[in-house]
Amino acid sequence: MSKTHSFHIPVMGIGFTIDTPMKIAQYGIDSVIFIGDDILLEKLRAKFCSKFNMSYSEINEKEEDYRAKRITSYLNLIKEQAEKKFEELKNYSVEKSSELKKYFSMLPDASTIKQEFKQFTEKIPDATEIKEWLKTNLSLGDINVNIMTKLDKVNYRKKEELPVEYNDAHAALRGFANSELSSSIVFSAGMNPRLFSYIENFDDFFPDAEGCIKKKVVLKVSDYRSALIQGMFLAKKGVWVSEYRIESGLNCGGHAFATEGQLMGPILEKFKEKRNELVEEVYAVLVNALEVKGRTIPNKPLAIRVTAQGGVGTSEEHAFLVNNYEVDSVGWGTPFLLVPEVTSVDENTMTQLSEAKEKDLFLSNISPLGVPFNNLRGNSKDLEKAAFVDKGRPGSSCPKKFLALNSQFTDHSICTASRQYQNLKIGELETQKKDLSDNDYHSKMSEIVDKSCICVGLGTSALMVNEVDRRVEGDAVSVCPGPNMAYFSKKSSLQEMVGHIYGNNNVMVRQDRPNMFIKELGLYLKYLTDEMSEVIGKLNRKQEKHLTNFVQNLDAGIEYYDNLFGRMKDGFGKVRASMEKDLDAAREILNLLSEKLVVLKEVT
Repeated sequence: MSKTHSFHIPVMGIGFTIDTPMKIAQYGIDSVIFIGDDILLEKLRAKFCSKFNMSYSEINEKEEDYRAKRITSYLNLIKEQAEKKFEELKNYSVEKSSELKKYFSMLPDASTIKQEFKQFTEKIPDATEIKEWLKTNLSLGDINVNIMTKLDKVNYRKKEELPVEYNDAHAALRGFANSELSSSIVFSAGMNPRLFSYIENFDDFFPDAEGCIKKKVVLKVSDYRSALIQGMFLAKKGVWVSEYRIESGLNCGGHAFATEGQLMGPILEKFKEKRNELVEEVYAVLVNALEVKGRTIPNKPLAIRVTAQGGVGTSEEHAFLVNNYEVDSVGWGTPFLLVPEVTSVDENTMTQLSEAKEKDLFLSNISPLGVPFNNLRGNSKDLEKAAFVDKGRPGSSCPKKFLALNSQFTDHSICTASRQYQNLKIGELETQKKDLSDNDYHSKMSEIVDKSCICVGLGTSALMVNEVDRRVEGDAVSVCPGPNMAYFSKKSSLQEMVGHIYGNNNVMVRQDRPNMFIKELGLYLKYLTDEMSEVIGKLNRKQEKHLTNFVQNLDAGIEYYDNLFGRMKDGFGKVRASMEKDLDAAREILNLLSEKLVVLKEVT
């Protein structure tokens, strides 16, 4: 059955989409749950069991494989509740007709199902016929899950290191694999060979003779090359990548994995050109691997989906991605943070998000992963962090330890946002103080205490919205919207936001929003400017190669957009003129940066 909608809701933070499928899957909308935080999932499972009058038996930390079991139990609960709502919607009656009307009202006008339903009901069938038609034609949105491959910390029991399959990401993968879901797992943050190899242990990831795969693999990728490498790696294990999810390196929320100046447009163009080639190359490797393993080989080549996300904000941009680049779905994340029907965002944070302007949204260094992190200025978690620093007690008590990945000072890894690490690091800094200038000392101190306990902060909002005990976590919230947040400023209903996506209405108040491609280009130019400003002394060989590639890729990207906009006679309507003007301005900035790079090379 084809997809109901041409958009999906990506994972946001840790807790913002933690229960989203239970809210909107009955309308045929796909969404993604982050499953790395088993503590949060178990707390919410207890709450939901109470709310829905379901039996609940705690899975505590003394139980064998408790992390995976918690994740499995939570996903099964979400599936059960989503399916219950879906069955009620399909069970046509006067009482439920409003939900049914909502389902069809949100479908795009060109939807085949919407048109067929209209024609069908015009014949005035009886209720039994309508129910049968609905059962046959309506589909539940996918309840997909996400794992950040880098979050694969070693775990211990009674101070004894557990086998690798009990690492965080491995346990999360097992939790999904053992669940009753028939959906997809989205791997983000790059390749983890050990984790990817672990997929082989679960039959649900392998195709049957008809090519059906109960549990599919989705890779979040930044370019075609990484997609091919990871797709090939998994194919050699007999695992097919069913979807390549292309995400903007900078024009997105959460952690920002910047490319070397490779822009969304050219990346999408390459996927469009090489899509069939990608399928053929990877499928040939897959068939060979399945044959060697003695597993079923599908009767026909498997298909892939190519999707895109990161900074899309208008129906015109949405339609352009679907029509011009032939993507199968477009991810809409950040705007849905202002839709209470969809995401779990507390009132204070939602108010901050709705009032946020460009200056309030920035790439920060607060993540213990050491990766740039999209942040909202003045969020309550950062205010709490600053208060601890002012009291002379920097760092977090680190109650969850999901980002405990640093072993500089200890045998067991600890988190760089933890009080333990920051005290040790500050102590080290104090021994160096006499050899540092005041500026260098304060800079290094700020770098240490800037790290934030985001593995707690990104989940707290879900606890607040669902009125769950927070004695351990507190009420401070971290949030990670993309730059696109600056252009959405009012709370919206689900129907209003879906209507905005399909061009039936407009929830955006501001009229000065730049096109998504232009916005991303500007973000990359700023990123490159900052990188060049940080160069001290001579360029080393690695820096020179990196900056040269960055400039060349941006130059190629600008040339690509220049040609693209030139071919589009009627595309992007009112903003067309400003797009061309912004592109000329971007070219001038890049020329200045190119000249600066030449000077830096001469110094070398």
